[in-house]
Amino acid sequence: MTQTLPEQAGSADGRALDLRHLIGGEWCAGRGAEAVSTDPAHPDRAVATYRVATEDQLDHAVRAAADAAPGWDRTGPIGRGRVLRAAAELLASRAEHVAKLVTAEEGKTLPEARAEVGLSVETLHYHAAHARSADGATFPSGHPDELIRTLRRPLGVVGVITPWNFPIQIPAWKLAPALVHGNAVVWKPASDTPAVAVAFAEVLHEAGLPDGVLNLVLGPGALGAELVARPEVSGITFTGSVPVGRAIQAAAVPRGTKVQLELGGHNAAIVLPDADPADAAAALVAGAMSSAGQKCTATRRIIAVGDAYEPLVAELTSRVESLVLGDGAVDGVDIGPLVSARARDEVDAALATATREGAVVLAQSGSALPAEGHFARPAVLAGTADLTICREEVFGPITTVLRAPDLDAAIALANGTDFGLTAAVFTCDERAARRCVTELDAGLVKVNAPTTGSELHAPFGGLKDSSFPAPREQNGDTSAEFFTWSKTAYLRPGSRS
Repeated sequence: MTQTLPEQAGSADGRALDLRHLIGGEWCAGRGAEAVSTDPAHPDRAVATYRVATEDQLDHAVRAAADAAPGWDRTGPIGRGRVLRAAAELLASRAEHVAKLVTAEEGKTLPEARAEVGLSVETLHYHAAHARSADGATFPSGHPDELIRTLRRPLGVVGVITPWNFPIQIPAWKLAPALVHGNAVVWKPASDTPAVAVAFAEVLHEAGLPDGVLNLVLGPGALGAELVARPEVSGITFTGSVPVGRAIQAAAVPRGTKVQLELGGHNAAIVLPDADPADAAAALVAGAMSSAGQKCTATRRIIAVGDAYEPLVAELTSRVESLVLGDGAVDGVDIGPLVSARARDEVDAALATATREGAVVLAQSGSALPAEGHFARPAVLAGTADLTICREEVFGPITTVLRAPDLDAAIALANGTDFGLTAAVFTCDERAARRCVTELDAGLVKVNAPTTGSELHAPFGGLKDSSFPAPREQNGDTSAEFFTWSKTAYLRPGSRS
């Protein structure tokens, strides 16, 4: 059931995708309230409409996954890898279509959307190849005829709850390893980007997943809470806000359910005086402003050490003032809209609070706000660590420059939040770089690179309130740790009677 995007989906003529849920191998209409997703650059344009899934339909999805899991396990890792490889090839053939859908529904620029789809294709290929990796180790035994080995077994049913800011890439990070390790999945995507989720589910379904192995239910956050509460679900992987993540933890962990949480960030970048200010500013603006700042890894604080401040601010000002706002589907646009009116209002309110608390606006995009759409002008502020915006995550294109007299003070400032997702340092001093890698409270530390961006074959995850002490995302080995149970077998030959 490929849902073809009209040439001008959601345009003024009223055409929009009519979405369905995937439950037990069947595409079915929801039985709940009507819902709509809109183009954040043109809020009067509907991208997709659907009826949300009911609790009964969620029950059906969970039962379908539980019924399908044993057969999918028996397919074996190499067979499961072949399905993922077919999905990668199918997604690659639809890459432009899906990228345009990402831009229409989430708002990021088309080049950013194309990059996201491309990385999702790579993720599927990577985990398809990982299906051929060793699934255990052998150990010597005190008994001469005994073999001791470890092996991995799937959890069974995994609940996947994903955000809107990377509507296909984050699902790929979670779904691909969950599936290749033999689990069946119930996926509840963000309600802001349901059409992208359906497009990705179509790819996986058409690639050959057996009925019930992947189930997609569309609906509000309450539907995700219902999924978490199901006792049949043996693992929950979630990316989103800290409050929701902690609620999932409280609900699932006491009953022994595995939980993987990737939550917020308040990421700092330290700039030392020996760093080239132009190179640092280019990376900092990309880290703070790309995707309209709607990344958990975005650069929220820039800490200029000593004499680095003035030349760095000059470079930041020049670059930010030249940014062009507009519809992400239009060539030449640097910054698209925020995903919703609510998101825009939160950014506007945070900026107003910051200036009321004493922050100074150093630079804003010189591009006029479009006449329609959920746009916020990118801004660079100057202030102190006491600002609310320097403690609480604001999901938009705003960053604050702080001063530090030396590296000791800079590290203390960087670590002075409850978060610990990513961090960066810009310097030519190898000793300073090594010290930052060791002492910064972040799960991912970059040297002379943006706080954003990661490689899918390297572990990804944060510290403190940015994560949960569980195996991390992306890397094949850490994914296997989360999506499987490890067993140890002692094998001795039997004696015939």
